[in-house]
Amino acid sequence: MIRAIMSKLNLFDLSGRTAVVIGGTGELCGAMALGFAEAGAEVVLVGRDPLKAEMRLGQITAAGAKGYFVACDVAEKIALEGLLSEVITRSGKVDILVNGAGVNSATPFLDITEEEYDHIMSINTKATFLACQVFGRYFVDNKIDASVINLGSMSGLIPLSRVFTYSMSKGAVHNLSRNLAREWAPLGIRVNTLVPGFFPAEQNKKVLVPERVAKIIGHTPINRFGEARELVGAALLLASNAAGSFITGHELVVDGGYSAMTI
Repeated sequence: MIRAIMSKLNLFDLSGRTAVVIGGTGELCGAMALGFAEAGAEVVLVGRDPLKAEMRLGQITAAGAKGYFVACDVAEKIALEGLLSEVITRSGKVDILVNGAGVNSATPFLDITEEEYDHIMSINTKATFLACQVFGRYFVDNKIDASVINLGSMSGLIPLSRVFTYSMSKGAVHNLSRNLAREWAPLGIRVNTLVPGFFPAEQNKKVLVPERVAKIIGHTPINRFGEARELVGAALLLASNAAGSFITGHELVVDGGYSAMTI
């Protein structure tokens, strides 16, 4: 009885739910995936590199949770349809979708090639659009009270230098999320944008030269970069039906005060 009462009080409990985490082999979304698993969800890591997934799956297993890896080219609709089909076959359902695949570049604006532009927009924007479309149809057709979490960016809110195409791509993700939130709210499907500030992620290594790091730290009141684990609580809030059931169309910023800093 006491355990049942405590379970009801746990607003972040994800027991019995299945979370598909696109980009789950990366540092930030991988931490979020582990957080979901520790909260009771079965987690599907989606990416291209099974070796990266292996380490995270080891942590998920050690936490006493279930999870597995599915390789997928998320910029291809047919691949995403195959991903959904495999998850339904293996897990029976999907309740949570995280779109966190991303690439970045520090190429000066006048030197950005069409190939680079197309690549960044394909991974950061098109893949999110397609995943929302493929999984969204499944959520709508099956009347699932789902949570969609799209990874945005500080550059999608505030202009940042040296990441032009990335900023455009993330600005589109922010807009897409708000539109879908409005469209799907009556159906019980919540769509939110999780907006990390500055975290040392794989895609940012070429951008984070020492001079830029110093400027970022000087503009961040907490005076440091974020750590991947510090996104977990925010992700759990947006994913859970109990804690986040009335949150949709929101941009949840986790930035150490960066966006509040002026002079």
